[in-house]
Amino acid sequence: MAHFAKLDENNIVVDVVVVDNDKESFGSDFLNNLGFTGTWIQTSYNTKGGIHLLGGTPLRKNYAGIGYTYDLERDAFIPPKTFPSWILNEETCLWEPPTSYPEDGNFYEWNEESLSWIPF
Repeated sequence: MAHFAKLDENNIVVDVVVVDNDKESFGSDFLNNLGFTGTWIQTSYNTKGGIHLLGGTPLRKNYAGIGYTYDLERDAFIPPKTFPSWILNEETCLWEPPTSYPEDGNFYEWNEESLSWIPF
């Protein structure tokens, strides 16, 4: 199955639909002809951080979700920013904290005020 993301006038994803593989090559036209008008961009369910999870060719850095932004220059879907201090990784088009997540086997949550990981 092929997946297509509908964009609003600000390139924000407002819907994601599935199209049969035999319609994939002309999915945007197919959707518009069915009455689903608008701008549709193909997205890959198996792509995250610029890597195809099944070893195939990645498409547009990340699978599009509602609220994601499509960046035409990067040809990438970028998720909403997680926290104000987080930085966009240009390679993956994912937001990353300014401090790495501790790798000690414990669970943490991000504290924006202290810009640090707090155990919970």
